[in-house]
Amino acid sequence: MWYRYATERSSVVIDDYDNMMGDLLPFWALKPAEIRKATSDILSDSWNEVAEITIRSGKPEIGPDVKPTHRWMLDGVIAMLSNFKDKLPDMDLAFNINDEPRVAIPYDKLESLRKDAKNKDTVGKTVLDQFTGNRSNGWQRANHQDPNLSSFGSHPFEDHSFLPSFHNFGSISCPPTSHARTTYLWDSRDLCHRCFAPHSQGLFLSNWTLSASPCHQPDLAHLHGFYLSPAAFKPSKRLVPVFSQSKAQGYADILYPSPWNYKDKVKYDPTNATGPYPDLSFVKKENALFWRGATSEGLSRWGTWKSMMRQRFVHTMNDIPKNAKIPILLPDPRNEGNFAYQNIPHLLFQQLGLKSSVSFVSSIARCWDSDCPDQKAEFALPGPTDFQAHWGYRYLMDLDGAGFSGRFIPFLQSRSLPFKAALFREWWEGRVTAWKHFVPVDLRLWGLWSTLAYFEGTNNVLNEEGRWTLRGMEEKTDVGGKMAREGREWADKVLRKEDMEVYLYRLLLEWARLTDDRRDEIGFMG
Repeated sequence: MWYRYATERSSVVIDDYDNMMGDLLPFWALKPAEIRKATSDILSDSWNEVAEITIRSGKPEIGPDVKPTHRWMLDGVIAMLSNFKDKLPDMDLAFNINDEPRVAIPYDKLESLRKDAKNKDTVGKTVLDQFTGNRSNGWQRANHQDPNLSSFGSHPFEDHSFLPSFHNFGSISCPPTSHARTTYLWDSRDLCHRCFAPHSQGLFLSNWTLSASPCHQPDLAHLHGFYLSPAAFKPSKRLVPVFSQSKAQGYADILYPSPWNYKDKVKYDPTNATGPYPDLSFVKKENALFWRGATSEGLSRWGTWKSMMRQRFVHTMNDIPKNAKIPILLPDPRNEGNFAYQNIPHLLFQQLGLKSSVSFVSSIARCWDSDCPDQKAEFALPGPTDFQAHWGYRYLMDLDGAGFSGRFIPFLQSRSLPFKAALFREWWEGRVTAWKHFVPVDLRLWGLWSTLAYFEGTNNVLNEEGRWTLRGMEEKTDVGGKMAREGREWADKVLRKEDMEVYLYRLLLEWARLTDDRRDEIGFMG
């Protein structure tokens, strides 16, 4: 059933669903009836900001109380499963309609759930090849009139919008002895070398997977809008069955492919060569880093915008202080053939010739009180740019907003090379490889200039006697072009709409098994 569906759509990924199984693992510690009841409970109250999709007799339907601004999300899920809906058993599903993740389980509780789940025999002596009949009887229809009829006894979610979230939620899944649980960093001006060293080699991010972990990075509390002041954040410390489009590592939401990409909310759609926005070959693009975006990462108040990643990025690229010294790995002027980190003064840095086009557009969003005019005074705000204008540049910066960035897949599909700095992870995590398909950037942005210098190349900088002060580097069109090409080719194999369907189909079959009263007897039905 699933295997045929996957192979008929030329899916490259057949056996590697470790991330999916990791998302589902804690739920094996719960009884199927408990999962079904929890689903009903969280759907019973629109305050929870989760939306319902029910499947009955192969027909999916969207539940009531869906905000018009979020309807596209549920429509996208319905569209994504339309080709296999008749193969799905009856069930109810709860989808997070906010950008931010929702389920943060304390370490001891999460480890206990995982241990209990692993100790269960998931397949009994009898192996069934079908789900239990009359499954609809096991799903209590969500009571949207009486939210008090809940097994939780109170709201499973808490409203923590606009409040710091790292220590109360972001790091609670880490071991009690971890750096994130034992250290509070009050001075965000100082760089925490211990925080980025485990996943870095010098200034370069070397381990993309490890860089997602909050457990060795207490300074993340001051580096991203989600941890500083999330705009819409209703988390739970209980294991509730919520499907989300992305999550920070440590959260227990169940990831599914985003309808944003499936419905082409932003789309790779260049013009032909004579149009205004062609996607030319890599070497013909402008040798510069390009980004346009909004201040949507979190709600800024009391100056928190100064620490948010997007604002730091735009400031870093456009407003280097004159007394600053920027560390960059460059050819050693005293030792030909070798490289050395050099602290470049502002005046010499300008002569390196690094190019970028980076700005917020139109207006300042998600701010409060004086933070609005303060940001307007800080940042130039040109008018909006057509999304297809990205393809004129070799290097495209991809940054999180309040949740994941919906641009990354279109960036990969282009002939440009994406640079990516991200707190949030998505369904495709593990399918795409850092330093092969994209350039990873640390959230601190500390090594961005060195990374950009490597790819763009730098000018020779001479002193008055004509001797090298800084030895230049040639632009790496061969390396950058190869990465862009391999990312594009791989995206066309593993990040297609068909791949999203295959992933969601597998996920819903696994979820159907988890919530079936005879799940220990159900074998692989693919």
